[in-house]
Amino acid sequence: MKTKSLLLLFLVSLQSLFAQEIVGSWEGDLSVQGTKLPLIFNIQKNGEFYLSTLDSPMQGAKGIPVKETIYVNNELKINAPNLNLKFEGLFKGETIDGTFIQNGASFPLILNRKKGDAPVLNRPQEPKPPFDYPIEEVIFVNPKDKNTLAGTLALPKNKKDFPVVVLITGSGAQNRDSEIFGHKPFAVIANDFAQKGIGVLRLDDRGVGGSSKGTTEDTSANFATDISAAVDFLSAKGFGKIGLIGHSEGGLIAPIVAVQNKKVQFIISLAGPGIPIDQMMLLQSQAIAKSQGATPAQIEASTAFNQKVYAYIINYKGADLKTDFQPFVKEEFKKITQSQGLSESQIDNFVAQQTQNITSSWYVYFIKFNPDLYWSKLKIPVLALNGSLDVQVKATENLAGIQASLAKAGNKKVAIKELPGLNHLFQEAKTGATAEYLTIEQTFAPTALNTMSDWILGLK
Repeated sequence: MKTKSLLLLFLVSLQSLFAQEIVGSWEGDLSVQGTKLPLIFNIQKNGEFYLSTLDSPMQGAKGIPVKETIYVNNELKINAPNLNLKFEGLFKGETIDGTFIQNGASFPLILNRKKGDAPVLNRPQEPKPPFDYPIEEVIFVNPKDKNTLAGTLALPKNKKDFPVVVLITGSGAQNRDSEIFGHKPFAVIANDFAQKGIGVLRLDDRGVGGSSKGTTEDTSANFATDISAAVDFLSAKGFGKIGLIGHSEGGLIAPIVAVQNKKVQFIISLAGPGIPIDQMMLLQSQAIAKSQGATPAQIEASTAFNQKVYAYIINYKGADLKTDFQPFVKEEFKKITQSQGLSESQIDNFVAQQTQNITSSWYVYFIKFNPDLYWSKLKIPVLALNGSLDVQVKATENLAGIQASLAKAGNKKVAIKELPGLNHLFQEAKTGATAEYLTIEQTFAPTALNTMSDWILGLK
């Protein structure tokens, strides 16, 4: 493996996996003065850089090169100054909803994946209707941030007194099924739990599906207010045994909500952080690099680079992080790639993507976060699970961190379990490498489902 790709591993975060799903051809119709003009954007990835071309079939144009393609935090930006046009859109899994701008005029443009471009994936666990339990489509408002949230409430049939959980997605804007790589893990959990006697509320994240958009300044703290509003919504409907299940970043959000909202009676952390996030991210980058065949020297080099970047963000005291960070990361990046012959445009593209990502409000809050601040205040029952093959949130270190924090709180109602052979998505895996997520047919291991449901139903 070339050093170049490894030295960029500090990019790999809990959000970056969605990048793999945007690669391909996307088509949409631009409506101009009553005339529909079909456009096709062809997006590819070269190492850590995105490359795009534009097709305009009605104009006989194909493969028009695009100067700049940036994809960060589910937001796609395409810039073709030679045509004086731009496209900016939000990736929503099946569509990219955005705005096409040319010569100062703006037009809405929704792109759909080109037919035949997406692989046919077998997902045998995906629930299929009709369902033999009640399902309710719900909508409510977060009174704190004033945003609207939409979701699905699945309830066990013929039961009057049962626990209900709110599912919390990981990083990146996701739909209520937490859909990724054709998998719908939250739909699988909801279907399994409803049949066992546990209610489940799952929600579209801000700006996805039926939920309204948030702002560019949103952080995990804002998302925690959404989940707290969901808890209050369930309480108002008469439910009393309310718990939270958070995956990845959702496992960071769950303890925030539980500390602030006393209606939460229990928590399940699925691959949730248990150590300071900068430390977790270093372990993540190292594990992913190793799973991709990196040498110890390459891992050491990327770790040193990552440490400088994280330290810069954490310790920054200036007034304009975005402006100050860009020359810093460019200088550091040039130091470690000077022998690799990268062009100035490649370097600038990399720096632009990273500056936008790492200086965002969400990332700054995230990289500074220490889960101990919240886990150490909780006395409610907690089940913390990790897969032994998780390369994104390492099981040993993070489970130990959660356990130590809960011990500080004097919490005796704790179960900590490392599930053998499972990856970050709780699939039965061979290596745990991120490249396996798409190819594994299983969505969520039965052993993980049973561990969660048995624990919930056993609570007194």
